[in-house]
Amino acid sequence: MPHWAKDTGVGSKLNNARGESVAEKPSFREAFKRRRCLIPTDGFYEWKAEGKLKQPYYISLPEPFAMAGLWESWKAPDGSILRTCCVITTGPNAVMEPIHDRMPVIIAPEDWGRWLSAPVDQVADLVRPYPEDGMLAWPVSRRVSKTVDDDAGLIETI
Repeated sequence: MPHWAKDTGVGSKLNNARGESVAEKPSFREAFKRRRCLIPTDGFYEWKAEGKLKQPYYISLPEPFAMAGLWESWKAPDGSILRTCCVITTGPNAVMEPIHDRMPVIIAPEDWGRWLSAPVDQVADLVRPYPEDGMLAWPVSRRVSKTVDDDAGLIETI
């Protein structure tokens, strides 16, 4: 949610930032310069178009990892503060390419400090597809689309 937005409607359209344009787009430019973050995870979902249906896949690495993100603080008209973040995406690696044309930017542990604190011109090279070595992807239940479902079965292969 950009700090300059008049209402929360803007933020609902900005859950991902394209790595190719994150440094120039008004919605992300200042956050990319000053408010980069790491979003820890052990996997993420992506949907592959299969005819009229979409099949969800779970994508994971052998160890927990961190996706590149941006954060913002937005002040509501009532004075309350809303803190938000988004994931930076890039083109796919060889594992992701058959599933989707985008993937999150994954920051290797040895680059975490640089991502969080280096000047913006020193982190641009980190906005790239993560090497596919060790990355796994498998189809999972379409239940992942239901917000009421939240259990370990959501990452089981089908």
